[in-house]
Amino acid sequence: MIFMNKKDSASISIMKIIGVSLIFILIFGVSVMATEIDIRSVEITMKNGYKMTVVTTKTNVAEILADNNIVIEEDERVSPDLDEQITEKNKIVITNKSEQEVQIAKISESGIETTLDEILKSYSPIIEKIVVEQENIPYETITKDASQGSTDTKNKVIQQGEDGIKEVTYKIKYQNDEEIERTKLSEQVIKEPVNKIVQVQQNVTSRGGTITRDTSSGTTKIFKVTAYCSCAKCCGKATGYTASGTKATAGRTVAASSQFAFGTKLIINGKEYVVEDRGGAVTGNKIDIYMNSHAEALAWGVKYLPVEVGQ
Repeated sequence: MIFMNKKDSASISIMKIIGVSLIFILIFGVSVMATEIDIRSVEITMKNGYKMTVVTTKTNVAEILADNNIVIEEDERVSPDLDEQITEKNKIVITNKSEQEVQIAKISESGIETTLDEILKSYSPIIEKIVVEQENIPYETITKDASQGSTDTKNKVIQQGEDGIKEVTYKIKYQNDEEIERTKLSEQVIKEPVNKIVQVQQNVTSRGGTITRDTSSGTTKIFKVTAYCSCAKCCGKATGYTASGTKATAGRTVAASSQFAFGTKLIINGKEYVVEDRGGAVTGNKIDIYMNSHAEALAWGVKYLPVEVGQ
């Protein structure tokens, strides 16, 4: 049996107190260190939707990603940005950049001096519109040579030209309120053009000076040309016979004033007709062309055409 004296017992007690104190100091120091370092869990969401949680003492986004061997590609975007600190939510999200952001990045890297507004302007939406526009149809000039080979000639306009009108439907693309593309879809003639007719005539010298003589087969003038049929609305009767006693025939019969005798041949717009009828409203420079039906007569309407007296 071993007996300890009072001195040895007191020494052991002091050692125990010192040991406990050291352990307490160590635990307290570790706690203080942990509090100052601020260890946190951060959730990282990859662009494919995969999520991972990492433990870190850092707050800079770029440093956290680098510690976890995560490399950001050119077509990827990080939120918050790489040079920013993570927020209280402790989340980092990686997504794909839009095509617009990729192009802007390439332009910036190339060193081209431009503004963000100018870059964004190139990526503004394209708007398509269907537009109907009226356009002129240019008339043609037709020349008739009635000079009979003479070298001394003069031009005479026997019909003035007039442009026609057509409606054209376009599909137009606009960007930034500017037209960038135009495609014709259809067109419709609203008014036919009237050709200009010029007649080349021989100059004939007389004692009184120089005069112009029409050496064509007859005199050509512009007449108001309408149409009629044999119905009661047009003629007041429906017999079908003309004032000259002939049977009215479409493509041949015309009604004219008494300045033209029955049987006179008139060339209207290049086609030959015969004066076989009269009419109370057919006076002066007016001619009525006979049609087979009232509908055809209405469809003809009113036209101003060159009329040449045939032989």
